[in-house]
Amino acid sequence: MKKLLLFAICLSSIAFISCEKRNNDFDLTGDCDVLSIKLDSVYGGVVDRKARTIVVAIPETYDEHAMTITELSLSQGATANRKVGDKLNMTTPHLLRVTNGDVFLDYALSVKHDEARILSFVINGQYLGVINQTTHTISVQVPAGTSLSSLTPTITTTEGASLTPASGVAQDFTNPVQYTVSYGSASLTYTVTVLEMSAPHVIYAGLAATQQQLPIEEQTAVMWLLSNVEKAAYVSFADLKAGQVDLSECKVIWWHLHKDGGIDGKGQFANNAVEAIAAVDALKAYYQAGGSFFLTRYATYLPAYLGEADCVPNNCWGQKENEAETVGGPWEFSIAGHTDHALWQNLVMNSEALDHVYTCDKGYRITNSTAQYHIGADWGGYDDRDMFRSKTGAIDIAGGNDAVVAWEYKRTSDHGAIVCIGSGCYDWYSVAGDAGTGYYHANIAKITENAINYLKGE
Repeated sequence: MKKLLLFAICLSSIAFISCEKRNNDFDLTGDCDVLSIKLDSVYGGVVDRKARTIVVAIPETYDEHAMTITELSLSQGATANRKVGDKLNMTTPHLLRVTNGDVFLDYALSVKHDEARILSFVINGQYLGVINQTTHTISVQVPAGTSLSSLTPTITTTEGASLTPASGVAQDFTNPVQYTVSYGSASLTYTVTVLEMSAPHVIYAGLAATQQQLPIEEQTAVMWLLSNVEKAAYVSFADLKAGQVDLSECKVIWWHLHKDGGIDGKGQFANNAVEAIAAVDALKAYYQAGGSFFLTRYATYLPAYLGEADCVPNNCWGQKENEAETVGGPWEFSIAGHTDHALWQNLVMNSEALDHVYTCDKGYRITNSTAQYHIGADWGGYDDRDMFRSKTGAIDIAGGNDAVVAWEYKRTSDHGAIVCIGSGCYDWYSVAGDAGTGYYHANIAKITENAINYLKGE
């Protein structure tokens, strides 16, 4: 019995060793290497044995649908599941398995088109350029009075690309300056124009000194504004407080306040919006002189500091950006009874629900950051919409039976107007990239454009 047991243990050990010899964690140096590989006679692969990848660089516009292995050199004695003469559709990676005796290594064989792009352009560490990748132009706004003769840009490009002139070198931007970025066969020339902004017509106000210091949700909103609205600028609340911004032509101040995890209650708002509260006197003066506000997400707390009723959204929550939930279908909110309001015009609508606004599609990652008013006698102090209007002085313009998710304070002879959107559906940035943004998400930009034009009186 002991001999049988010992024999069984030995068999198990042999089987274990035989399997383990095929485990990729073993040191197989020199046994299963890809020494060289070429596709279409010209394009050699870069082998990363540690990452088990082979990347073949090809020209920017090269057709990769039917590429031929024209050279394949392996370790002595090794064979592969691919051979010289094989044609591959390289639009997706292929498995290249190299075997030598009882061991093997798997490599992911892929191609990478040469790419040369400028990804970011910042003047003097403060002023972010708006990059148009279609026209290859970059525009940067700087405060009036800034000398354009010597400004230093910090520039990032696609990995490995060269840039002329180089990043970090001061330039005279009195006239447009051209920057050429190159990598392999790819090359693009961008024209950079720096403009002095003396009196912006629309402002995005933020807690940070510069827009690139904002959360990515807010950065996305700012970049849309600067790219799509004429005479728009980013301004910090500190600059507004210090009176360093010419508001004489400003019609709208937009603030889209994001906070991972949400802001629930006036106390939390005060703790998280110190710079804005410090600038309240300047904001009040602007409002009382007829200036208007567009307030979204947690910025909807601000009216209570501008002289409106001391009421703030009473139903608030939010998730963290990197933990955002994936929506299983389009998200929407009701505009029943308010379909004729200027904010809800010319949107992409669902023909079966024309009294609802949809803002994202399946696959979108959303924090569901919400700052709304609960309506109902069960809790919250707003038994119905009449009570909401009476207490807040605002008019509801969107929301279902138990919530107000968008509202406005009408313009009077004593002050400008305020439009607020606190729906969790109003979301600019998704960690899923383009997922869920293909159809309804365009409504976010259109609603914002509508709101700005409405507040400007256009």
